[in-house]
Amino acid sequence: MLTLRELVKDRKLYSIDAASTVLEAARFMMEHNIGALPVLRNGELAGIFSERDIMNRVVAVGRTPGHTAVSEVMTANPRAVNVDESVDECLFIMHEFGFRHLPIVEGKQLRGLVSLRDIVKRQAAELDRKSRLAS
Repeated sequence: MLTLRELVKDRKLYSIDAASTVLEAARFMMEHNIGALPVLRNGELAGIFSERDIMNRVVAVGRTPGHTAVSEVMTANPRAVNVDESVDECLFIMHEFGFRHLPIVEGKQLRGLVSLRDIVKRQAAELDRKSRLAS
């Protein structure tokens, strides 16, 4: 069974500090083509910040992105999944709670972020591989 460790092992780890502004975070996300970021405070996971947070908690309520700290509008204390959990368990948690992104941790150390899209792409590749083997 595929673990999250295997899924994130060769990926670059992106994160942002809680004191960063929303504008800095948005630019970083745009530069790296990512839709969500783990937020760190003193090197530990403090929250998660997504495109949806920008729309709902900043733009829609008239906050100024350059003067709003990520820590003010992030989802604090997000549910995280251990790096040795299965992808199936991760998918269950995402479905059960309506999450699109889940931070991956080992103890208190951030190891990655997995998106629903990552899991679907991986499962599609696995189905394709199996169908080629069956042919």
